[in-house]
Amino acid sequence: MGPQNGGELTVHGLHVLVLHNHYSSAQPSGENRVVEQEVGLLRAAGHRAEVFERRSDDIASRSLLGKAAVPLLVPWNPAVRAELTARLRAERPDVVHVHNVFPLLSPAVLAACADAGVPAVATLHNYTQICPPGTLRRDGRLCTECVGPAVPLPAVRHGCYRSSRLATVPLAVSLSVNRRRWWSGVERFFCISEAQRDILARAGMPSERLAVKHNFVPEPGVRRSGGGEQLLFLGRMAEAKGVRLLMAAWDEIAADGGVGVPLVLAGAGPLEREVRAWAAGRDDVRFVGLLDPDRCRRETARSVAVVAPSMALETFGLVVAEAMAAGVPAVAAGHGAFVELVEDGVTGLLHRPGEAASLAECLRRITAAPDRNREMGRAARRRYEQDFSPMVGLERLVEGYRSAIAGRTESMGGSR
Repeated sequence: MGPQNGGELTVHGLHVLVLHNHYSSAQPSGENRVVEQEVGLLRAAGHRAEVFERRSDDIASRSLLGKAAVPLLVPWNPAVRAELTARLRAERPDVVHVHNVFPLLSPAVLAACADAGVPAVATLHNYTQICPPGTLRRDGRLCTECVGPAVPLPAVRHGCYRSSRLATVPLAVSLSVNRRRWWSGVERFFCISEAQRDILARAGMPSERLAVKHNFVPEPGVRRSGGGEQLLFLGRMAEAKGVRLLMAAWDEIAADGGVGVPLVLAGAGPLEREVRAWAAGRDDVRFVGLLDPDRCRRETARSVAVVAPSMALETFGLVVAEAMAAGVPAVAAGHGAFVELVEDGVTGLLHRPGEAASLAECLRRITAAPDRNREMGRAARRRYEQDFSPMVGLERLVEGYRSAIAGRTESMGGSR
C-alpha cells in the first residue's frame, strides 16, 4: 500500500490491539514513547487502535507474595492468556501488535492469539529473542555466548541481567522454552534497523518473517535556526550509552583549548552522580538532568550537533532521528544502527566505537565549519522526511499489518 492522492494515504480502517508492558517510569523509555506515538498515529489516521497493557510500576503495590511471584510469570502468565483470549474472541481485532511482554505479560500472549485465531506482529526493540537481557553486551563488551544454544546458560552463569544470576534465570528460561512459540506464532517481526535484522537472521531467526520498519519521529514543532550554540548528549546516564567515553573525549578537547561551545548533558541513570560531579564547577559543561519532552525538543533545536557515542550495538537510535527532524546533525558511534542512520560527512559524523580520541576529533570537526554544519543539518532534515516522518511510519506500519493478515488467511486456507 502506498501514497495516493497527491501523497496522502488512502486507508481502510483496521482494528488493531496493541500489547505492551510499560517500563518503569523512574527511567525515560524510548520504547514506551514509540508505542504511545504509534497508537496515536493509527488513531489519527482513522484506525481503531486499542491497548492491552501492564505496567511495571504496578509491581510496587503488590503484596510481598505477589512481588515474589513476578519472576514465575516471566516465562508464562496463564491469567494473561485467559484474559487476552476472552478479549480477542469478544472484539475480533484484525491484528495484534506485540511490543514488550516483560515481566507481566509474558509470551502467553502468543498462545492467546493462536487460541482466538488472530494474527500477531511483533516489534523487536532489542535482542531479547537471542540474548536474555537483550543487550548483546557483558562487562562492557560485545557478547554473543548465548546466541545459538537452545539453553542460554552463559547468561545465568555471568548474571547478565542486573548483575544477578537469580534475576537472570526467569529471562533465560523464557527464552529457552518460548523460542519456538515466538518464531512460529508471529506472522511478521518488525526490526527497527537493517543492522538489527542482520544480527537476528544470522542468529537463526526466520529471515522471511523479519521486516525492517524504522521507528518514526513526530514533527518536533521546532527546528534549528542558525548554527546552534551547544553540543548535546541526551539519554541514559549509563556506561553502555558512552557517557564515560564522552567525558574522556571532552577532557581531551578541553586540554586542547575547547571547541567554542559548551557540552550539555541531559538525562538520568546509574552514572548520574559521577557525571554531575564531573560537570560541577566547569564553564564548558552543563548537566541539566532529566528533561520533559518539550524541553528536550528545544534543547535539540539549539544544538550544533547531538552526540550519541553508544558503546552498545543500538537497534535504532531515536535521539539521532529526533535530531534529524529538527535539522541537527549527529556525531555517533560507527556501529549498529547508527551506520545506516548517519551518512558520514553528509548528515553527521561517525567516530570509531569506543575510541575517545576519534570522538574528540569528530566533535572538533562538527563545530569547526559552521557552513558545512548547516548543510549537514539540512541533509539530516531531508533524510528525516524521506525515512522517519509520520507519513512514512504510517505507511510501513499498515503495510506490515496487511501482510500479516494476508499471511494468516493464506495459511488457514482462506478462513479466519
